[in-house]
Amino acid sequence: MKLTKKSYYLLLIDYLSAVLAWVLFFYFRKTHIEFTSFIRDQQFYLGVIVVPLFWILIYSLQGTYIQVKRIYRIRIFNLSILGTSIGSLFLFFLLLLDDVIPSHYSYYKSLIALFSIHFIVTLFPRYWFVTRQVKKIQQRKEGFKTILIGGNEKALQIFNEIQQLPLGIGTQFIGYVRLKNSDLALDKQLTCLGNIQDLSVIIEKFPVEDVIIAIESNEHEILSKLIATIQGKGIKIKIIPDMYDFLSGSLKINNLFGALLLEIPTDEMAPWQNSIKRLIDITISMISIALLLPFFIIIALLIKQNSKGPVFFFQKRIGKNGIPFKIIKFRTMLVNAEHNGPQLSSTDDIRITSFGKLLRKTRIDEFPQFVNVLKGDMSLVGPRPERQFYINQIVEKEPHYLQLTSVRPGITSWGQVKFGYAENVDEMIRRMKYDLLYLKNRSLSLDIKIMFYTIITILKAKGK
Repeated sequence: MKLTKKSYYLLLIDYLSAVLAWVLFFYFRKTHIEFTSFIRDQQFYLGVIVVPLFWILIYSLQGTYIQVKRIYRIRIFNLSILGTSIGSLFLFFLLLLDDVIPSHYSYYKSLIALFSIHFIVTLFPRYWFVTRQVKKIQQRKEGFKTILIGGNEKALQIFNEIQQLPLGIGTQFIGYVRLKNSDLALDKQLTCLGNIQDLSVIIEKFPVEDVIIAIESNEHEILSKLIATIQGKGIKIKIIPDMYDFLSGSLKINNLFGALLLEIPTDEMAPWQNSIKRLIDITISMISIALLLPFFIIIALLIKQNSKGPVFFFQKRIGKNGIPFKIIKFRTMLVNAEHNGPQLSSTDDIRITSFGKLLRKTRIDEFPQFVNVLKGDMSLVGPRPERQFYINQIVEKEPHYLQLTSVRPGITSWGQVKFGYAENVDEMIRRMKYDLLYLKNRSLSLDIKIMFYTIITILKAKGK
């Protein structure tokens, strides 16, 4: 996710706070623990440069700089105390444990001082920044571009409830979308942006950040189709909760003065896991490209020897949030294999070269996608990206497919491991169910498991 201007402001505040905190701690340690004079030596300047960068890394892993406009005061307090606790322990064992000190009690003093100084120096500027942001939202000076789905009395009721709140909750309506032509209750309050059939076009046309669906959450069929259309586009979805949502505890309130709306979770993986996942993606991809480069050269020579045409195959696929990108593969088919239009491969496809069959069985044809991972188009593990031509066909039968575009596509996936290459749209839908299961259970441990099974598939050459 791209950082906003506010993200960089908060990052700068954190960096300067970390510099000040380290200077104060360094002075305290020299004068009150080691009982020496405060000397600005090489060790001091190295700490002033490196230690603040370490703190920025900790905060980044927490997801602090993602969607800064949505951070509230309790959350920034929790992030601060958790980040300071983890960071202080790391710095203590890395930098302070070998200090020459009068007694072991001085270790406790160092750790407590490091935690206290950093927490206090960091929290106050952060709290000021977030408070300033919250007040702008409460005063309705800033907010999130929102569309309301449904123009009936229920939608009007929600609209009036939000507008009449004494303090703004960040909802800035830009218009509404009708479910039926008879939905006219909101016409005098909001601009009608179109009908429900035009929802995808409306979302592309307007800078939508939030969507409120003004129907009962027990209307599962309609609600399911709407959520499937919206998810995967980086948009917050809110619905009206029913009694079951209250009793089951699925309704979580972040704003005591807000309207009763249930937010649909968009990501099952914690921010710190997302950050580590991206770090793993980059590290493994760089190492793999470096180690496999001689192997890539051999593969390239064999491809050229086996059939005429380029070594690599480039194709437009749909990535995270519906953004297209060019996927890179080793070529496994004859040149102009799709001169009659898009066509999925099959087991006995005559377009696949003899060497291409081996590359597909071992999944070696996918290896150049490490470059896509480094560029940020893909991840090591994630739903396999498809072409828009086939996505349109899948969505007609199964609109939930669009949920898969809420994350980076992967070189390998749970669907790829369990099912393999799909030969038609129905098989793509069957494979999609595994990827949806992955999406709802994403974790680093599951990613490792999928990578492990992928390696087994490569070694056994049992790829379909």
